[in-house]
Amino acid sequence: MAVGASLRLLAALLLTLPGFAQSFMPNSFFFWTLSHRDITQIAILRKTAEVCRDVAAAEGRSFTLEITDTLTVNKVQMACSVPLPNFPISSEMFQAAINSVHDSSDALLTPDPAFHFHSEAFLTGRGLITQGLSALKASVKEQNFQSARNTLGRICHTLQDFYSHSNWVELGRAAPYSALIRPDQPLENLAGPDVPTCRSCAALSCKDNILPAVLEKGLLTSGYYSAESPAKPAGKFSHGGIYDRTSRTEPTGGINKDTDSSSHGQLHRTAADLAVDDTVDLLEDIRLAIGDRTFLRLMDISQAPALVFVVDTTGSMGDDIAYVKTVTAMIIDERRGTPIEPFEYILVPFNDPEFGPVTRTTDADEMNTKINSLTPRGGGDLPEMSMSGLRLALTAAPPSSLIFLFTDATAKDASLKNAVTALIETTKSKVFPILTNVLARRRRRAVVPSNQLYLDLAQASGGLAIEIFKSEISVATAIIESLSVGAVVTVLQAAVDPGTPRNFTFLVDATLSYILIYITGDSSLTFTLTSSTGVSQSSSESRGSLGLISTAGNLWVLSLNSEIQAGQWAITIDSNTAYTVKVIGRSSLNFVYNLVEPQEGTNGSVIPKAGRPGGNVTLWVTVTGSDTATVRDVTLFDFSRSTQVDGSVQSIGKSDYLVAFREVPAGSFLVRLTGQETNSSSTPNSFQRQASTQIRTSSLSVTAQADSQSIEPGSSISVSFTVSSEETGTFTIQANNDRGFTTACPSSVRIGAGDGGRANDTVTLIASADAASGTDVSLTIVAENAAGTDINYVVLRFSVATKVTDLSAPVCQVVRMSGVCPASPLLCASVQWELVANFTDGITGTGIETISLHQGNGTLSTSNVVGVAGENIVEVSYSSTCCSQSVQLAAVDRVGNVGTCAETAIALTTPAPSSTSSRVTNVSHITTIIPVLNSTSASTPTLITNNTAGVPLMLKISNTPVTTTILMSNTTPVTTPMLMTNTTPVTTPILVTNTTSLTTPILVTNTTPITTPILVTNTTPVTTPMLTTNTTPITTPILVTNTTPVTTPMLTTNTTPVTTPMLTTNTTAVTTPILVTNTTLHNSTPAQTMNSSVVTTVFETAGVTNSTSTGGEPVCLSYFLSIAAMFCSIQVLFFN
Repeated sequence: MAVGASLRLLAALLLTLPGFAQSFMPNSFFFWTLSHRDITQIAILRKTAEVCRDVAAAEGRSFTLEITDTLTVNKVQMACSVPLPNFPISSEMFQAAINSVHDSSDALLTPDPAFHFHSEAFLTGRGLITQGLSALKASVKEQNFQSARNTLGRICHTLQDFYSHSNWVELGRAAPYSALIRPDQPLENLAGPDVPTCRSCAALSCKDNILPAVLEKGLLTSGYYSAESPAKPAGKFSHGGIYDRTSRTEPTGGINKDTDSSSHGQLHRTAADLAVDDTVDLLEDIRLAIGDRTFLRLMDISQAPALVFVVDTTGSMGDDIAYVKTVTAMIIDERRGTPIEPFEYILVPFNDPEFGPVTRTTDADEMNTKINSLTPRGGGDLPEMSMSGLRLALTAAPPSSLIFLFTDATAKDASLKNAVTALIETTKSKVFPILTNVLARRRRRAVVPSNQLYLDLAQASGGLAIEIFKSEISVATAIIESLSVGAVVTVLQAAVDPGTPRNFTFLVDATLSYILIYITGDSSLTFTLTSSTGVSQSSSESRGSLGLISTAGNLWVLSLNSEIQAGQWAITIDSNTAYTVKVIGRSSLNFVYNLVEPQEGTNGSVIPKAGRPGGNVTLWVTVTGSDTATVRDVTLFDFSRSTQVDGSVQSIGKSDYLVAFREVPAGSFLVRLTGQETNSSSTPNSFQRQASTQIRTSSLSVTAQADSQSIEPGSSISVSFTVSSEETGTFTIQANNDRGFTTACPSSVRIGAGDGGRANDTVTLIASADAASGTDVSLTIVAENAAGTDINYVVLRFSVATKVTDLSAPVCQVVRMSGVCPASPLLCASVQWELVANFTDGITGTGIETISLHQGNGTLSTSNVVGVAGENIVEVSYSSTCCSQSVQLAAVDRVGNVGTCAETAIALTTPAPSSTSSRVTNVSHITTIIPVLNSTSASTPTLITNNTAGVPLMLKISNTPVTTTILMSNTTPVTTPMLMTNTTPVTTPILVTNTTSLTTPILVTNTTPITTPILVTNTTPVTTPMLTTNTTPITTPILVTNTTPVTTPMLTTNTTPVTTPMLTTNTTAVTTPILVTNTTLHNSTPAQTMNSSVVTTVFETAGVTNSTSTGGEPVCLSYFLSIAAMFCSIQVLFFN
């Protein structure tokens, strides 16, 4: 209890920091407070699980995960994946995608009130959300998912702040405000600028500071915030908190619910829960607009990474191109349709001077076609545009991708090295140059190693630079195959330059399988591998007790035997030239990390760190693939200098840890994590993992800020940047982008002695006028000191977004629904129902682009028509069996607005109790139509007996638009006449078809009070009699309606014991014949039914039956006869 109280006291002190008073905390270390990170992650996990559930249902797979607010990334990834033997499932990519959303949200530090719904900025705040939503959908359409994730983070932050910063919760609203994500819905009851909204707080309590008039009128308001000025409009709320200077101006206090210690902290959890629900609604809108599978791509739910090739297409690359074609075809053929099929395929060709375009596809055949279209051509001089091609791949591929670069030439655009390195460090992608210019490199080695640029980039990224002859290029196959299957983890990675003999240890744990060791270096290199049990194998043994060793060019590959022993292993390498060693294996258990820094001035937690860190390094570490693993140590290693820095590890809940390193020396470091996994099915398992991408420290700092993250085609955006350094002098500035847009920037900035260690300037980016909406562009600003010994950078992503003027979603109008579903699931497959609806985007809309089925297993068809006002209408027809009785249709216009139709089939709700006769008695005078529905799928007799003791039943059967036969069977034991009364207001023929196998007379008596002819037409090919018996005590007409959708026999038998006239009325709306067919079977026994329900009213409109009940439910009776007995169904809805 004392510890808990201390924690809460500490929390209360921390929560008074400015950041905790401006917004939901970006990230919280306290379990009782929900941060932006918590809210966003709960919503993403819920919606992703729902999408995976629906995809599994569509594919006929089971989905057993219970969807709650306590989901974890690992649980959702496992539920969304299809298990495959020997291929563990990794949640690393999913976690990295979520982290991208978090980072963008956490970095939203602008004081602009609209981004946080401060200062009653509801219209502009909603505009940021809806404009961002349009930009996000445009990015997804162009397959720029990383830009879409960045946009999503900013939208989520603003949307969630509405519930913390406004009085929506105080007004008693229990549901999210849908108008925030729907620009076609008005924002209502906004408090005017001159309307007072609050009074000063009483002492320390602000619970009752809302004016009663605001609550009574339901006026929407929010608080004003400023860290610089106390000014605010008279009578208005402040945000609140010690750093909000307006909160000390009358009326004092605040309204925010950012934490449970905020001004209205008692409502923190309610506000956070509404923020979760609205974030889920936002994600549902995105899901409907882009589709289920694309939504999973946005969230990077996959079991295998993207396959990325950057290929030199100059004239000398014929053999290399042929190999790329072969290996791509092999991977596609082997993995097509399996869980380890590449998530997407990316191809970037480069030549000189051309490079690109980028091909991104999930279609394996399209990728094959693109690669097969590559032909070697041109090239001229030796250097090629390899860095430009690699830069395109780094910005197009998902984070942490594997990029294979094929070339036999040096880089003509080597000046882009710093920009490419910045992108490698930012995306954590790994680059594998496959270099086939070995002889050229060796001839020039004494001067400048021509492949050094590729070696440096591979080392920085954690990849491998493989130098081989063209005849050996197939050695790359094993590397590409082993790395591109997913769930590949790095246990050890080290680069030693200059070379020196070294002994490396690494921990093999029980979750590891398919362990491979890659070594690159000079041909004189030797090594010895030693297992945890002391068994050794040297580099001279190609086949030894520990595994197989193969070599080609500068590469050694050790494939360990499957019977490996867990424990501490060692590899000793003897070389005096530069070398690398990399140990990998397959395992679900891994980690991801982000550089962060304590937020200064306006927030009390940590925010993402752009660029390289300084002397103090802080990491946000998340363990993936396990909900039970714990972190023991996190260490920074510089293997070239034998430097090791241990971090201080702090658990911050679930699988997250904050790790702080103090006074990190200059150099390049790799992150190593050791920990322990404990679960109920195994003993504790110690494990070791290592990140592949190097962390470099820098004494420089580069920060940049833009007013917007989107840019219109043909327009420009200004980016203010600051270079900070304790060193004075001139710093070279490079600014470039990956789309070839015009960039204007200074060539240098200068920090003087009196400048406070900072220099400010501006970069201007101008988008091409023909850039498609949704195009993303990465702007990299690099600063380098005068000596060329230190650089730092900042990378910004922008989305090209055309201004959206179509703010209205497509509108759905239901034209008609038909068919009535049985209550019994045994009959659902034999009955159809149909929905016909019209979608329109209006005359001024951009037009409907797609209509998709998001719920239901039926058949969807569409056709385009023009409305009376000239608007384009898409007519949608949906039909399904009654086994799928709900449907949701989504129409998306060309700018991503979503309109939906959700309908449920008309269905009887009470199932048949058994297949035996049941009696329903009519106990009162019937004034309401009782439908009797025949829904059998074949010529199955329905036996109906009129044995009412009192008032006769009135049956209405609506005749179908086509001539549908009613098959009537006479099973009466004696020949009794059927008395028929015609009460039709006009002369309408009743067509009767007799199909009885025996010659039995049809006895018909007209009991109409006035002389009205009954027109009976016998359409039987031969004259066959039908026997019926009626014992109705009074002459009340029986109204009969046929609603059978297909020609299905309805067999009706009158088995009453005495001769009483049965009154039959033809109530068909048009003169359509009712065809009555006699199909009596000899041994059929009629089901006897009486109406005893107490239902009051039936309404029939456009084929839809609605009922109001005062005493009973609709009754459905089903009877089945197999080979020896007759199958028969009666679906009867009785209403009094």
